Amino acid sequence: MRLKDSIAVVTGGASGIGRALAWRFTTEGARCVVVVDIDEDGARAVAAEVGGTAMVADVSRNADVARVVAETEARVGPIDLFCSNAGVFVPGGADLSDDHWEAIWGVNVLAHVHAARAVLPPMLARGRGYLLQTASAAGLLSQIGSAPYAVTKHAAVGFAEWLSITYGDQGIGVSVLCPQAVRTRMTDGLAVGSAAAIDGMIEPGQVADAVVAGLADERFLILPHPEVLEYMRRKTADYDRWLRGMRKLQKSFPAVSEAG
Repeated sequence: MRLKDSIAVVTGGASGIGRALAWRFTTEGARCVVVVDIDEDGARAVAAEVGGTAMVADVSRNADVARVVAETEARVGPIDLFCSNAGVFVPGGADLSDDHWEAIWGVNVLAHVHAARAVLPPMLARGRGYLLQTASAAGLLSQIGSAPYAVTKHAAVGFAEWLSITYGDQGIGVSVLCPQAVRTRMTDGLAVGSAAAIDGMIEPGQVADAVVAGLADERFLILPHPEVLEYMRRKTADYDRWLRGMRKLQKSFPAVSEAG
């Protein structure tokens, strides 16, 4: 995936990882970065900073995402890279209301579906294109304190896998970004010693560095926290032992307001 002279769309681009991606893609020579966010002022501010284009959208709505893709293709040019990056966190378990479950499902899972549905047809017609989907290490491991976050991030990883399997031989690249704790608004108030940040709280710019390297190599799994790969190996090597370890870890961090 060559970023130079590319047209990239970044959802959730008004802050955090999305803003860092917009900046880094620009420094890598992207022709235009389309900054998409439900926060209109934030999207416009970041677009102005990077010399890009701002669009307002609620990524949980299929019509909004379809409009972003159509307007970008018509006004800016063919999309080379679509970064489905927006995400939300809700603490709690199975007892959360359906409204909470549906809200997080809409952003953390369906937004990726909406993006693929809209952008794949023109990409497939051109025989090239790249999808970057932001999930979480929680999608490979789990999330202490939040069943909805663990479930939706697992689903996001599963959908990215399916996309790669289905379209990888048709010129479509797919990467899934799975960091642990990153210093963003989502992790405001998260203690450095908490379960999610046990391997360190990193900055959005470090995530953007990992993304650029991962895209250059066209790696499916992009892990800003490299320790996650070893945790995955332990999980698959002995699932029951891993679950016992996670229960032990949970007892060490009783607070449920974790993010990862």
